[in-house]
Amino acid sequence: MHLVKPQKITQNKGVQIMLNFTFFFNNILLGIGLAMDAFSVSLANGLHETRMKKRKILLIAGVFAAFQALMPMIGWLCVHTLAEKFHVFQKFIPWIALALLLYIGIGMIREGKKEECSVNGDCGTLKFGTLIVQGIATSIDALSVGFTISEYGTLMAFAEAMVIAAVTFAICYSGVIIGKHFGTKISGKSSVLGGCILIFIGLKIFTEGVIIPLI
Repeated sequence: MHLVKPQKITQNKGVQIMLNFTFFFNNILLGIGLAMDAFSVSLANGLHETRMKKRKILLIAGVFAAFQALMPMIGWLCVHTLAEKFHVFQKFIPWIALALLLYIGIGMIREGKKEECSVNGDCGTLKFGTLIVQGIATSIDALSVGFTISEYGTLMAFAEAMVIAAVTFAICYSGVIIGKHFGTKISGKSSVLGGCILIFIGLKIFTEGVIIPLI
């Protein structure tokens, strides 16, 4: 995942500068980069539950958007309070994401192999608890964004989080819709494919966070 480093912010008499076009453009790009894993998981959710109602689609997009906004804010807060301890925790982030996504992905593959899944074309409903775990797994690496915005004041950091949330919501909503569309066409295989996508995303996060830095 490649992140766009925000520009440094200057202050005048303790008052933060006005939000400008460059600020929003940079953070829209940042939001797109951060939302790619969440998009893939949203796609997998649509494949898994092809009869999902619009209200649930909005819920999925909202949960992913909330976590993608929350994690950079937590990272920003840690920089100003627990920077040293946060650096120690940061090395475990790829391992946590891998474990969570492997667990959910394997579960979806198992459900996809059930006979009723192949008959109805719908492999059960996504539970809220599972959705929360997905939100954490796909956004936990966004904690590191808090370091890149350490010079932001509270208002600017919050504004960035809101831009990221809006971008993530739109991308994840589209992901579920696309997943539903293709899920109805491939019937019982959809949940297996969705589970494989989750496992792939987990391995991708792990590779980028652990393997590549060692090369």
